[in-house]
Amino acid sequence: MEEEFFFESNEDAQRSVERYEEMLRNQDQYFFDAGAFEYIVDFYIEKNDPVKALQVVDFAISQHPYATVFLIKQAHLYILTNNNENAFIALQKAELLEPSEPDIYLLRGNIFQNTERFDEALENYEKALGLAESTDEILLQMAYVYQSMSDYESAITYIKLSLEQNMENQDGLYELAFCYDVLDKQEESIKFYQQYIDTDPYSYAAWYNLGNSFHKLNLFEKAIDAYDYAILIKEDFSSAYFNKGNALVQLDKYDEAIEVYKQTFEYEPPNADTYCAIGECCEKLEKMDEARSYYKKSVKMDPKMADAWFGIGVTLNFEERYFESLHFYKKAIDLEAENPDFWFAMADAYYKLGQIDESIEAYEKVLEYNPLDIEAWLDFSTVLYEQGKLLEASETMAEAIKNNPEAAELYYRMVAYLFAQGNYSDALGYLETALTTDPEKHYILFEYLPQLQDNSAILTVINRYIR
Repeated sequence: MEEEFFFESNEDAQRSVERYEEMLRNQDQYFFDAGAFEYIVDFYIEKNDPVKALQVVDFAISQHPYATVFLIKQAHLYILTNNNENAFIALQKAELLEPSEPDIYLLRGNIFQNTERFDEALENYEKALGLAESTDEILLQMAYVYQSMSDYESAITYIKLSLEQNMENQDGLYELAFCYDVLDKQEESIKFYQQYIDTDPYSYAAWYNLGNSFHKLNLFEKAIDAYDYAILIKEDFSSAYFNKGNALVQLDKYDEAIEVYKQTFEYEPPNADTYCAIGECCEKLEKMDEARSYYKKSVKMDPKMADAWFGIGVTLNFEERYFESLHFYKKAIDLEAENPDFWFAMADAYYKLGQIDESIEAYEKVLEYNPLDIEAWLDFSTVLYEQGKLLEASETMAEAIKNNPEAAELYYRMVAYLFAQGNYSDALGYLETALTTDPEKHYILFEYLPQLQDNSAILTVINRYIR
């Protein structure tokens, strides 16, 4: 018979692990009490070695067959190693030994949740709720199930219940922000976070999420104040600095934004997003060399950073290096083929290089991906008009109007094209609509075709609307 060693239950964790590994080396059979086994299992779980942890659990069960704790740990490890069938069996055994143990139902709920059997997951979580002393994590799990079922209202209810149990739960605060976001209920979100801050004024996560909600409602000054509080409480909160930078950009405070973005580097390594954001600020300040150098840093860190490739193109375009800019626009489009802004820049660069067919193709892409871009419709029709394609220009304008019936400038432009074609009666019809939509903008017509200022028919119609 192999020699067995008995340990005191208060033996420290490291010693237990060493004895266990010594036993394996000696191919021996030591005895461990339940507490020591728990230490050893947790040690391997923390080391991210579920296979070794499972071996320990199997050994623990052979020495302590009636200790539910090891069956529960076994089930947990089976879940981690995607062995749901064995996890169910372990939980079944545990339930026979100790049916009032909440972790049994919590883990069973996890399996059902992972396999998208949501009703059964909720059923098990409900059971766990009735048995557990501390319920905030269970309530949060239930909220996740409701999220997976796209029932965000119920998810919000359960997250709030969870937060009532544990005000410190940062995950809950972020999940709540996500649900409010999906439901586009920023005002409700703001109300909640303000109430929460009244109870816990030092919750940096609540201030941060409040800032994000203000940001989404374009209340950038208020957003900045909230981010400042978050930073005051948690000085190394780099996400708050980054979002504060974004809010400053929205207020056109580019110099300040650059400073704030750079502060994130004190608390986390620079990343591609931040380099790209600084590049955009430099670009807005027309510091093109500096902008380009930040964009290059961005793509060096993340070659899939489409905005940074595009930014390099924009800086070259600004310096009238159109041919070079195309190369970078193409790189951006390779990564985001349906981005209308990228195609718009491409169309413009081709036009400036006199490559009209390519420009027309690119404009078609812009408008396919964003038919609400009035500027793009106007520019595209201008290219056609300049090529002498009068009919195509007016057909393009008709399409533009169909997509943007409120945009007066499109009607005024249509008047110009129809006049150029000699189609006066239709032109005057469009002029009436343009003047009804926005009489103030009638100057657009003369900017485009100055000779119309002498046209008595047009002036007669305009004078009926302009007093």
